[in-house]
Amino acid sequence: MRKVVPIVAVAGVAMLLAGCGHRGFDRTRPDEYAVARAQPLVVPPDFSLQPPQPGVTRPQDNNPSAQALDALFGGPAPRSQAENGTLDAAGGDSASPGIRSDAGDPDTKIVDKGGTTRDIVAAPEGDGQSARTTAN
Repeated sequence: MRKVVPIVAVAGVAMLLAGCGHRGFDRTRPDEYAVARAQPLVVPPDFSLQPPQPGVTRPQDNNPSAQALDALFGGPAPRSQAENGTLDAAGGDSASPGIRSDAGDPDTKIVDKGGTTRDIVAAPEGDGQSARTTAN
């Protein structure tokens, strides 16, 4: 038993040292002295910039919420003929501009459709094979 431990230790050290050798692995490393210096980064000129005009509002003076809406939806753009036709057919001229605020108003008359409609809307999507009805 005393001879087995040193033999296993020597064999383990020999295997570890053999793993560091260059026989099976040819690890080419970059030469740290052959590295060339890169050119410094340069910001290209922006030729689309225009000098400020006196009396014109600055773009950064906008309301932050207006800037967010412009970033999300592209700002004011002319409507297409199809969009104008759809709005005219839906009565876009007679719609009140604050309808979203009116819809959440506590005085708005609503119809309680019960829990059935809520269950239908919240039902998981499926092929309908396991659907069943219950009598209330």
